[in-house]
Amino acid sequence: MSSRTVRPETLHDRCDKIRAEEEQLREGGGKAGQERQHKLGRLVARERIARLLDRDAKFFEIGLWAAYKMYEQWGRVPAAGAVAGIGNVANVPCMIVANDATVKAGAFFPQTVKKLIRAQRIAFENNLPLIYLVDSAGVFLPMQDEIFPDEDDFGRIFRNNSVISAAGIPQFAAIMGNCVAGGAYLPVLCDKILMTEGSGLYLAGPSLVKAAIGQIVDQEELGGAKMHSEISGTVDFYEKNDEECLEKLRSLVALLPEANEKYAMPRGKDAAKPGDAIYELISLDGHKNYDARDLLATIIDTDSLDEYKADYGKTLVTAYARIDGRAVGIVASQRLQVRTKTEGIQMGGVIYSDSADKAARFVMDCNQAALPILFFQDVTGFMVGKAAEQSGIIRSGAKLVNAVSNSIVPKITIVVGGSFGAGNYALCGKAYDPRFILAWPNARYAVMGAAQASDTVFSILARAKERGDKKAAPGELEELRAKVKASYEEQTDIRYGAARGWIDAIIQPHETRDVLLGLLRYVSRPPAKGRFHTGVIQV
Repeated sequence: MSSRTVRPETLHDRCDKIRAEEEQLREGGGKAGQERQHKLGRLVARERIARLLDRDAKFFEIGLWAAYKMYEQWGRVPAAGAVAGIGNVANVPCMIVANDATVKAGAFFPQTVKKLIRAQRIAFENNLPLIYLVDSAGVFLPMQDEIFPDEDDFGRIFRNNSVISAAGIPQFAAIMGNCVAGGAYLPVLCDKILMTEGSGLYLAGPSLVKAAIGQIVDQEELGGAKMHSEISGTVDFYEKNDEECLEKLRSLVALLPEANEKYAMPRGKDAAKPGDAIYELISLDGHKNYDARDLLATIIDTDSLDEYKADYGKTLVTAYARIDGRAVGIVASQRLQVRTKTEGIQMGGVIYSDSADKAARFVMDCNQAALPILFFQDVTGFMVGKAAEQSGIIRSGAKLVNAVSNSIVPKITIVVGGSFGAGNYALCGKAYDPRFILAWPNARYAVMGAAQASDTVFSILARAKERGDKKAAPGELEELRAKVKASYEEQTDIRYGAARGWIDAIIQPHETRDVLLGLLRYVSRPPAKGRFHTGVIQV
């Protein structure tokens, strides 16, 4: 008998798998849900977005992996039942949020709320007009205790609507299906409201009204588009169908002063290396060492790298560069083993005192020069041990964390490998307000690596087991070790983090430059300015 050798999975394989899974996620509720929507004379969420965007406009989607494998007891909830992202409408980059009625009637799950709040934050920080395509049954009632009450739950959306409006950022809402209960406040807090025939906008539907007050009323009388446009005056534009509604939305966005201004970036040189070179550079398991400058060569303009303190703090590469002519600052993990004059050999991917000091100063300088900063994370954490502690690693690390925390220039973070422990914090992890945070399919996210963490957790569990009346057998302990490691490895998978909103999108490595071109355009827009404020009003 001949044994067949199983080929180990490669980065290409994982990327293909991620791409295939993303195509499935974009199907939403599947053909049945799409057909149901079409029978109602309505487009599905992605069809609506496609019609709204300019011809050939790119759509940068965020949160596609939201709720991935999180609510399986209730069935699949692809992309948390909502589509969110940025694209050009009448030459204006806009944040678009569309409920996907093919997924649980567009109901809000906890991660749906988190996704929408994240979209609002991105729009606010980048001064992007917001367009809401509303088609939702409201809160998913079986989980209302996880959606309704807290400061980052459902009510935060409406608070954000109000704050965004006060900042002078345009908000448009198109009701193109259901909009019920508390969710009805979202469109009403926007600048302009559109509503299609056959849609419903009400705090309580006909059944609940009957149960609550005994009144019998049909949907159109209670909260139909004609009623709200003719009687309540809530709706600004009554539209016959989705197509006419989306065309009207485009015409309204075209009224904005910036509509005919194209935020074109100065043309620069192409990258020195093709994007596909990344696949030869980096391995799926993260064990292969590489020079961060080779990675950057696939992203930045040729001959534009001007490295800052190149011979100091070498485990972080700090540099000025250009991407299609736009100047940026870069802080990147160096995965090569390096030799320093003061400390000898330093391991790649580890932050030492000197590299932390350098990066902190660099971040301060970028703020002084008003340069956006790109962080490329492939970091195992800060150096530990006697020498590191005596060198002041805690002090140096705190200095870098402080600089990143107080940085006011736009920050974009790309996790290209590991993102472990305090290294995640120092290189602008989610808690440090990056405008966008992206990851490659091979990225890993955790407080420490799977091997170290599983050994630590295993030791704790094993000691607890040994303290019991019955001593654990060696085989039982090995089984426990394997179980702990498998569980930890599952949690470090980037899809686990994406499902929980720790990143905005998983991107293909070879597309990094193109994605950054769009994001740099968004983060470089002028800041929002409030236009209308009230103080105390005499009633």
